[in-house]
Amino acid sequence: MKKKNINYQDILSRYPKKRPLLSEEYKKIFNEHYSSNREGSGFANFISQKMESWMHKKVSKIQGGEILELGAGNLNHLNYEKKYTRYDIIEPYEELYKNEKSKYKITKIFNSTSEVNYQYDKIISIATLEHLTNLPKEIELCKKLLKKNGVLQIGIPCEGELAFKIGWLLTTAISFKLKYNLDYSKIMAHEHVNTIEEITLVLKKNFRIEKFHRSPFILPFKNLSFYAYFECRNL
Repeated sequence: MKKKNINYQDILSRYPKKRPLLSEEYKKIFNEHYSSNREGSGFANFISQKMESWMHKKVSKIQGGEILELGAGNLNHLNYEKKYTRYDIIEPYEELYKNEKSKYKITKIFNSTSEVNYQYDKIISIATLEHLTNLPKEIELCKKLLKKNGVLQIGIPCEGELAFKIGWLLTTAISFKLKYNLDYSKIMAHEHVNTIEEITLVLKKNFRIEKFHRSPFILPFKNLSFYAYFECRNL
């Protein structure tokens, strides 16, 4: 059967999305798991962090200027950026970064994109867009916050494709089951509300995608890569 083409209005009708609710047993361990995942503690999380470094390296290839990071988490990207005049972040969860030593490098911290009233040479986001329940609105705001000749750099997991799913099933899902005796797919459904297809269409609507690369861990093709990188300019 031929796959139906999805237009932007189809995409818009899906937002804002609602996360599948977690049961109480998942809520009890969620923060602990999320922190260990971001810190790379445990063998499966360590492997995941190593593979994610591909995205960080791609994003840091364009150096300099005033930078805004959307979804900075525990500031694990900051050390990849060597030359900049200002580094602001958007991160609503203070617990993730409050004890990080590199916090002093941050100029300003925002809780949401709507709070930002500055324009940047470079807006970056690594492993964040798949989590956003109102993705079109967030991208539209980023468009306004980017200088005329600025660049938007995005790194995301290939959510909705085969290799990425096999990847977490054979790593994080196994360690999660051994540690908590729970199904990791419930966490993934709660966290990853957007697919790579949806993210690509939203970016195309708002920006000119100048570069698109897939990580070559297996093969750099659809369904055979774990991560993707977008380099975008204002239309």
